[in-house]
Amino acid sequence: MGTQRHAGDRPKWDNKAQYMLTCVGFCVGLGNVWRFPYLCQSHGGGAFMIPFLILLVFEGIPLLHLEFAIGQRLRKGSVGVWRTINPYMLGVGIASMCVSFLVSLYYNTIIAWVMWYFFNSFQEPLPWSQCPINANRTGLVSECERSSPVDYFWYRETLNTSAAIDETGGLQWWMILCLISAWGVLYVCCIRGIETTGKAVYVTSTLPYVVLTIFLIRGLTLKGSVDGIKFLFTPDLNELANPSTWLDAGAQVFYSFSLAFGGLISFSSYNSVHNNCEQDAVIISIINAFTSIYAATVIYSIIGFRATERFDDCLSGNFTLSQGVEGTGLAFIVFTEAITKMPLSPLWSVLFFIMLFCLGLSSMFGNIEGVLVPLQDLKVFPKSWPKEVISGVTCLVCCLVGLIFVQGSGNYWLALFDSFAGSIPLLVIAFSEMIGVVYVYGIDRFNEDMIFMIGHKPNIFWQATWRVISPLIMLAIFIFYFSTIVTKEIFYIAWDPESENFPTLEKKPYPSWIYVIIFLLAGIPSLSVPGTAVFRAIREYCCKKHPSAPVQEIDSVSYKVHIQDEELKSQKVTEI
Repeated sequence: MGTQRHAGDRPKWDNKAQYMLTCVGFCVGLGNVWRFPYLCQSHGGGAFMIPFLILLVFEGIPLLHLEFAIGQRLRKGSVGVWRTINPYMLGVGIASMCVSFLVSLYYNTIIAWVMWYFFNSFQEPLPWSQCPINANRTGLVSECERSSPVDYFWYRETLNTSAAIDETGGLQWWMILCLISAWGVLYVCCIRGIETTGKAVYVTSTLPYVVLTIFLIRGLTLKGSVDGIKFLFTPDLNELANPSTWLDAGAQVFYSFSLAFGGLISFSSYNSVHNNCEQDAVIISIINAFTSIYAATVIYSIIGFRATERFDDCLSGNFTLSQGVEGTGLAFIVFTEAITKMPLSPLWSVLFFIMLFCLGLSSMFGNIEGVLVPLQDLKVFPKSWPKEVISGVTCLVCCLVGLIFVQGSGNYWLALFDSFAGSIPLLVIAFSEMIGVVYVYGIDRFNEDMIFMIGHKPNIFWQATWRVISPLIMLAIFIFYFSTIVTKEIFYIAWDPESENFPTLEKKPYPSWIYVIIFLLAGIPSLSVPGTAVFRAIREYCCKKHPSAPVQEIDSVSYKVHIQDEELKSQKVTEI
């Protein structure tokens, strides 16, 4: 059966499993596999789990529940929801759309990198397992000899990295093909919204767990794997007194739930209005936390094997565990090197990059949903355009803009986007969401909505976190994060074969003009929240002849929601 349609021709999930898998796929992404293990190792191993789990309970779950609830109650995307709650909060939805767009640009580039490695995995030996012969065939390529085969394949043969961010290095044709393929696959999967993504998640959201389990079983049979796991979980309780540990834990909880992107609001809007969104939030939170810890265990079982292969003793190789394990360095350098030392290495490489592809693609479903639905709500496209055309135009524009990441300096641009597009704006959006529901819409009205949807009033835990605890945590994270960014020097890590310290990666300060880009990435989405409210206030002041227009808009929308609820009630009775 295709996706059902109810209440104002709004699509509906075929079944509950489809919805849950889609949300899990969106929340559980590449960050669970490569950022969480790095943070655990950086902040006292098992000690990092303590602030992570505490903040997961008091920051992540409440905001996840809130997004599920408002989307399900109002049955709209992020822009429609906030315009309904209060027209002055339209900027919250616009900010979410901007962040989803910016993140989609570089996130799908990572999928393109994954595809490149996947295509190159069908070789024996793997191309990153040994240095290539130089052009004169008199020896090995000097750059590779001075570094390592995995570093050379990543920085030169994959990225063809330039020495600085202001040296474009030209477009790399092989990565252009991979980028086009990545956007093409995404378009096919989201061509008709949840009607097509809902089918794809049966594979993309479940296969990573199968592959992780296979890697764990294999990893535990390798020498040094247990040492790697011990290294990960050995706690350094002194780290609990370090403010940066709590800051990173709060940020990781925030990012790993994919909060404030707008995708979760859209996904929940396709549910029955009487779905138990409270239960869904708790279940998905548990799955997310379990996945982070499980993935870290798998990753460090393999890294322990890698360290043992290099040093005979994992303890003497601590610096190997400490270097290059963050972000792309973990996936494309550390893990790929470990795979080359395993028997049947092409097989393990294929499995690993299939897993990363599924993780990335399922997250992109939510990111692109956070762009497409608001664009439709804002009537950017003519109403006569079918979903296929809207999805195609959006993917095409994103693909063209994404070409900036497949030039020689693309890796530096991707790191810049990752650092600023998905940091401060998300904190501003999430804080605005909490304040908007609790203090603008009104917690009492929201409680009545919850009673209508799930049959009971949210308990004292939800009341306390929504009203006080979660907003204070987000405000504290924002203040500490912003003060850290403002006070410290901003630099990027460059691969420069001409450097005296090569092959050590070189820290370089950003050129002055980059700060304009940083403002565009972080400032515009953040400022669109108050900016839209100010613009609306000015417009209303200039149009005093129609003072009742905003009220009529709210009443009209509320009436539509009421009508939809009544339709859903009658449909539910009919189904019974």
